[in-house]
Amino acid sequence: MKKLRFLVSLITKDNDYQIEQANVATETARRLGHDIEIIFAGNDPINQSQQLLTIIQSPGNHPDAVLIEPVGGTGLPHVAKAAVSAGMGWVVLNRDVDYIPELRRVAHAPVFGVSTDHLEIGRIQGRHVAALTPIGGTVVYIHGPSTSSAVRQRTIGMQEAKPEATKIIVLRGQWTEESSRRAVSAWMLLSTSQKTPIDMIAAQNDDMAMGARKAIQDHTNVAVREKWLSLPFTGVDGLPNTGQDYVRRGLLAATVITPAITALALEALVGGFQKGSQPAELIMSVPVSFPSIADLGSRHTEKPRPHAT
Repeated sequence: MKKLRFLVSLITKDNDYQIEQANVATETARRLGHDIEIIFAGNDPINQSQQLLTIIQSPGNHPDAVLIEPVGGTGLPHVAKAAVSAGMGWVVLNRDVDYIPELRRVAHAPVFGVSTDHLEIGRIQGRHVAALTPIGGTVVYIHGPSTSSAVRQRTIGMQEAKPEATKIIVLRGQWTEESSRRAVSAWMLLSTSQKTPIDMIAAQNDDMAMGARKAIQDHTNVAVREKWLSLPFTGVDGLPNTGQDYVRRGLLAATVITPAITALALEALVGGFQKGSQPAELIMSVPVSFPSIADLGSRHTEKPRPHAT
């Protein structure tokens, strides 16, 4: 089989998981003996669309397939159609899109989706809430952009698994540490935030959980700062050198390990090219809690002293 060339379009460089997606994609392509190019959209769906259309519509040597983690909620169907019409494969990462079955009927290259089970991620976070606030309470929940299907599914799963009596205050971020820091800082200025007893802070990724910590560390009121920093913080992604390390250092009480799925996507993609067939329409990766739910309650009771960030 000829050496293939893949293009991977990711959301932003300002996110540890996206960087891990890029690193794993590069390592996997090298291991499989194929070429790869990584581009980032700067958290801008219009920019992502323009970047890809410029490559797809330009004359010359096109990539054999595009792997995209969409910024927006649509998954760029017009770009997908243009890529497939040009004979390229198309792989959607971590998004629910409804156009894949239609494209698979006319595609000459593999077209499919690969995703972590975002509903289960949410359920694990709901179990974290139950373990860390067993008698109920109020949780500040920082989620990503509302256009994302991953955000919606994680929120649904969390609501399913949390204790019924637990109240949720939702703040919006953009998957980045800085977006969460701004959101939490603005919320803490409201008079209602000072009057509301908060029992836990949960974020839909580890970057936003750490952004929340930074916002609280910047608060000028020492008593408020110390009270809020003593709360349990949780996140998602659980990379070895970030999320898991934050848990070991006591900066997070828990995270959800969601391995980078670009390796899974590239392996299925290469297999599809080799066999001349379509992989499964959707390939799923299973998340796990870190630490385990069974261990979380006892670890929280010990209340390790967080080290400085």
